[in-house]
Amino acid sequence: MAQVAVETSVSKEAKSPSIWKRFFKQWDIQLMVIPGIVFLLIFHYIPMYGVLTAFKDYDLFNGFFGSPWVGLKHFKMFFESPDFPRVMRNTIMISLFKLLIAFPAPIILALMLNEVRNKLFKNVVQTVTYLPHFLSWVVVAGFVMSFLSTDNGSLNIALQKLSMIDEPINFLAIPEYFWTILISTGIWKDIGFGSIVYLAAIAGIDPALYESASIDGASRFKQIYLITLPCIFPVIMIFLILQIGSLMNAGANGGYEDILLLSANPVLREYSDVLDTFVYRTGIQNQLFSYATAVGLFKAVISIVLLSGANLLARRTGQSLW
Repeated sequence: MAQVAVETSVSKEAKSPSIWKRFFKQWDIQLMVIPGIVFLLIFHYIPMYGVLTAFKDYDLFNGFFGSPWVGLKHFKMFFESPDFPRVMRNTIMISLFKLLIAFPAPIILALMLNEVRNKLFKNVVQTVTYLPHFLSWVVVAGFVMSFLSTDNGSLNIALQKLSMIDEPINFLAIPEYFWTILISTGIWKDIGFGSIVYLAAIAGIDPALYESASIDGASRFKQIYLITLPCIFPVIMIFLILQIGSLMNAGANGGYEDILLLSANPVLREYSDVLDTFVYRTGIQNQLFSYATAVGLFKAVISIVLLSGANLLARRTGQSLW
């Protein structure tokens, strides 16, 4: 039996076409993939050679190859810098708050919209919540600054009308308020667009499950808990893994435009300075290219570890990315 099994596996391997035959057999499909591969190679893989700048004292006049090697000098400088505790604290805390508050927000909105039976009201809510996503962070930051302004700012006017404050408050000049403003703005901007995927996952659930649960006497809350959430759990896990992997990206959508624009006041730096803004300030503004590259490389390594760890934990539930 063992010999027959070995002969069968050998015959299957012999009959399976080579990779080149399969490539030319699907040449039209492979042709569509090639531009994406070229794009990744040019803009993502080839520039990775530049991370060697972190191990050099880069000088514009000496060039990349003429700059001397210094090993882990810039990493030690960052770890021993007084900025390190503040930057790491802000990055981790903002990311954790977004994970705990902003991540469930689209899921909750999708569950609520799924329970709405009035189509007109549902369409209006979806449109209103989707629209902010298509605004750039420059426009959104302008809205927030105008809304929180001490001169005719809507929030200050409302609080004064309600006799909750006597004088206008400059919210964007108080560091302790920055995290709340940043996270609230991010939720307002992306909650509607983020709920699209979850609404699509909910739409794929078999209605017979809800009918059976209703016959058994399950309330709407029990149906959400016992049917809707378990059915969309794989989608939630995928986005949760990606969110944990980007934990070191405190800004919105992997960037830092929201933090950079909303923290224009230097007074906020104690609570707004994260790894990305620190790299921008040291690398672009202060032209410490090697030092900024070392900080960016440190962030990338931590992100890879977090992503791999989250995927390893998710593998136990059978919902891992790889």
